[in-house]
Amino acid sequence: MAERLAFTVDEAAYLLNISRNLVCELVDRGELPAIRLGRRIVIPRVVLEELLGAVIC
Repeated sequence: MAERLAFTVDEAAYLLNISRNLVCELVDRGELPAIRLGRRIVIPRVVLEELLGAVIC
């Protein structure tokens, strides 16, 4: 199975150990790069790995 290329706001919040609302605020302020698909927001895997300094399994 291929690795996921992006994560939902809830998944990103869990991985970063921050609230869902804070993830949304960071995206809105442009501090957390994200992709908007209609009303849905996804965070690219590479962005999270760069922030965490580790590979996400």
